[in-house]
Formats: sequence, C-alpha cells, structure tokens
Amino acid sequence: MNKHTSMLGAAGIIGIAVLVGGCASSVERPDGQLQSAESAIQQAVSSDARDFEPVLLNQAQNRVADAEELIEAEKYREATRLLEKASVDAQLAGARSDTAKAQQAVEEINTNIESLRQRIEERQ
Repeated sequence: MNKHTSMLGAAGIIGIAVLVGGCASSVERPDGQLQSAESAIQQAVSSDARDFEPVLLNQAQNRVADAEELIEAEKYREATRLLEKASVDAQLAGARSDTAKAQQAVEEINTNIESLRQRIEERQ
C-alpha cells in the first residue's frame, strides 16, 4: 500500500464518519412533543390552574407559542427543548392546583368540624 492509497482510505473513512454523524444529529419535527405539551396544558386548565397557578400556566403556554415559531423556522432542536419545558411547567401547574384544591377541601372540613363542636358544646 502506497502513501497515496493510504490517504484516500483515510479520507474515505473521515467522509463516512461525517456523513453518519450528520445523519445522527438531524432532528425530526417535534409534532409529538407539541401534542404532549398541549395535552399537559389542557389537563392543567382542567385542574383549575388558571385560578391556582396562572403564572406557571401562562409560562407553559408562552413556551408552546415560542416553540411553534421555532418549528416554523425549522429549528426543531430548540423547539423540542421548549416543548419539554412547557410540558413540565404545565404538569407542575396542574399538580399544584390539585394540591391547593385538596388543601381548601381539608380546611373546609376542619371548619365544619369546629362549627359542629361549638354547637354541641352550646347544647350541653
């Protein structure tokens, strides 16, 4: 094997590596992540996140809107990251809303129990 053949072989290997690396780094359009984020937002809205966690819910909605712009600009990697953050924000907003509603229910039950105790004491 001469020096010229050896250099052609190395160039071929490097070319294949670049081609494979380029294919591996391509990112697909994040339509699934978009649907997932929108679904998480809808669930948060159903959990009354507009009342209990409006800032976090708005943040999730804004991230989805920004991600849609990035998708139109074919910046799929950045859009995917934003959509993941939006899903987490929406899920957190929904969970916090559920927790807040449960705390309100517990407080209401405790208030009713205290009211009943006072009535019982007044009768005695």
